[in-house]
Amino acid sequence: MCEVNVYIKKGAKETLVLKDVDVVKPDGAKVVISNIFGEQKIIKARIKEVNLANHKIVLE
Repeated sequence: MCEVNVYIKKGAKETLVLKDVDVVKPDGAKVVISNIFGEQKIIKARIKEVNLANHKIVLE
């Protein structure tokens, strides 16, 4: 499987938003993320970094 954890970065701090994410959809000034358990979050952010080797996406 290829799930990732999504974090939001504010300043130097990264906070976990959602684990086991398998869908990431940019939507204008928002990002829609969904995980394998059906949880979905809409976050006013942009994608800063995608690191698939570490299973991590950082938003800001």
